[in-house]
Amino acid sequence: MKRRRALATIGLLTLAAESAASTLALRRDPRMAGPVPVPSAERDLSTAVAEKWFTVTDQNSPLEGAAFDHDGNLLFCDVGASRVLRLTADKKLSVLLDQPGLNAGGIAIHADGRIFAAGTGDKQRGALGVVDPASHTFHEVARTSTPYVPNDLVFDRYGGFYFTDFKGSALDPLGGVYYVAPDMRTVTPIARNLALANGIALSPDGDTLWVTEFGQNRLLRIQLNNPTTVAYLGVAVAYYFIGPAPDSMRVDAEGNVYVAMTGQGRVLVLSPGGIPIAQILLPGRETGHNLQSASLALKPGTNEVYIVASDGAGGQGGAVFRATTFVTAPPFLTP
Repeated sequence: MKRRRALATIGLLTLAAESAASTLALRRDPRMAGPVPVPSAERDLSTAVAEKWFTVTDQNSPLEGAAFDHDGNLLFCDVGASRVLRLTADKKLSVLLDQPGLNAGGIAIHADGRIFAAGTGDKQRGALGVVDPASHTFHEVARTSTPYVPNDLVFDRYGGFYFTDFKGSALDPLGGVYYVAPDMRTVTPIARNLALANGIALSPDGDTLWVTEFGQNRLLRIQLNNPTTVAYLGVAVAYYFIGPAPDSMRVDAEGNVYVAMTGQGRVLVLSPGGIPIAQILLPGRETGHNLQSASLALKPGTNEVYIVASDGAGGQGGAVFRATTFVTAPPFLTP
């Protein structure tokens, strides 16, 4: 009897020890494997995987600034080569602008069809201007005595545009957001003290300005009373991102916000209130490819999303990827 009790006691002690060891031992979650696992809070979102639609280059050159022109061509920037490119619907690629030193990384289309670009220049002073496809030239606008480092831009319904000033760091927030009036000369500050202000987008009604802060991993929501006046208590942090890093973004016809996560090979979709609702993954991201997903474009009148991404040091160059979403893109602005 005593022997049986002793054996039972030993068995219980063994189970307790095994349980304690199990509690103390870390185990790898296979869902968190790979170089850039999807954060657990965003893992169960509605998910699409994009397809490679066009290979742009076999070189390690960042691609940025995706936007559709009024003829349905996809425009984007080959930042490493300081070029603005045009890709037709039947996949013919041409160079609209080859201007060393401009380092164009943002493109927006005026209501009259003109192509505007933002270039970071030498990272001390960049430029904003119009790309002329016929002459392959760049005509600067809104040049001031204050040196800006323009990263991205978006037009409003009045013919002016907002741009981000890509300066500073998380510890030294020197960047901001500015508005260029329709006269293409007057520049008005909208938000200052931002850490590498990067992507920028407007809601369909033009009353909400969205900004990604690359250096702080934040999505900012700015409510506007008019193009140059921020509403009282109108600036809020709508979302904090996990991992590298929010870049360019676009807004669909319902006001949902699509943020290109450069360094993650994916696009995160957030509701008009800033809540994650969906994501688009690029193929190969689970093995470290196509992670530099810096920009995207929503094709007007369709539910198609086009993402430009570089493979970085992965050796697969740069490409355009395509997916579909649940809402159509807003139409072009009209004069």
